[in-house]
Amino acid sequence: MDGQVVNALDTAALYALRRKMGMMFQSSGLFTDLSVYENIAFALREHFDLPEEIVRALVLMKLDAVGLRGARDMMPADLSGGMTRRVALARAIATDPMLVMYDEPFAGLDPMTLNVVATLIRKLNDALGATSIVVTYDVSEALEVVDYLYVIAEGRLVGEGAPKDVLASEDPYLKQFLHALPDGPVRFHFPGKPLAEDLRLAGGSGAAS
Repeated sequence: MDGQVVNALDTAALYALRRKMGMMFQSSGLFTDLSVYENIAFALREHFDLPEEIVRALVLMKLDAVGLRGARDMMPADLSGGMTRRVALARAIATDPMLVMYDEPFAGLDPMTLNVVATLIRKLNDALGATSIVVTYDVSEALEVVDYLYVIAEGRLVGEGAPKDVLASEDPYLKQFLHALPDGPVRFHFPGKPLAEDLRLAGGSGAAS
């Protein structure tokens, strides 16, 4: 990553590389005892020796980017699910990282909030000039925001490419998964005896024995 062999780095170099990364956790992972403002400021103070006025300006700009500058003094417990996710997004980009990782950023969101968060991820990615990795089961939203798609099933890569190319694939698994089809290689019914046998139906009579 960034021209470096990660497993060859010593501890100091590894932590220096990690400072170039941002992470948005599935559960948001906000510090519950810190305000929204302090959550965003945490990484800036931890990793950089910046004057407090610069920290304040950066925090307010990141919160403004996600529409929550006015919520800076609120505590995480007072936020809605969508607001919590947006604060987590602001914290993930607080240090202007070169790589941002999102773990299920759309999980548990209502359709309106989901669309807002997805749009923010795309806009912030372009504004920062960053690389973003979005891990999600939300196929439709992923197809809208990503440039390149990987589909993983049963521990292996089953498809990859630009969204339009993967969508057009005739591969049975990709076709079923991406188009939410009920029939295909992924079976709806767990393997078991034939229904007639389980219900002890006499052959052809339709009566229970």
